[in-house]
Amino acid sequence: MRRRSIRLLRSHLRRKRVLTLRARSFGFALEGCQSLLVTQANARIHLLATFFVVACGAILGISGIEWALISLAIGIVWMAEALNTAIEMLADELTLDRLPRIKFAKDVAAFGVLAAALAATAVGLLVFVPHILALVWRR
Repeated sequence: MRRRSIRLLRSHLRRKRVLTLRARSFGFALEGCQSLLVTQANARIHLLATFFVVACGAILGISGIEWALISLAIGIVWMAEALNTAIEMLADELTLDRLPRIKFAKDVAAFGVLAAALAATAVGLLVFVPHILALVWRR
């Protein structure tokens, strides 16, 4: 009986530690989000675009599938912006010299953001234009 109690206690402590570590991980992610928004002008533009797109989706009453597409597009743009910023910061931490391979890495990361933004724009047009046209034709 005593061994079982000890095992249960250890199991409880392990779970509690795992939850504490998960909570800390979320805290680090939120710090990263704050750092991104404070230091990157493009991230603030993405934030405004996110609010605008979500407001348009709510006003136009887009479907669940359309919300899923819009959510994925938004998430991919944010992910690309975060990774681009991380690559730029790491590269700048290594050296501020203009080295060809660091320039290459930064340019490729910047293209990733551009590609994600263009794809998100295409998704936005495919989702919102039919709703807007339906509103115009109804009048």
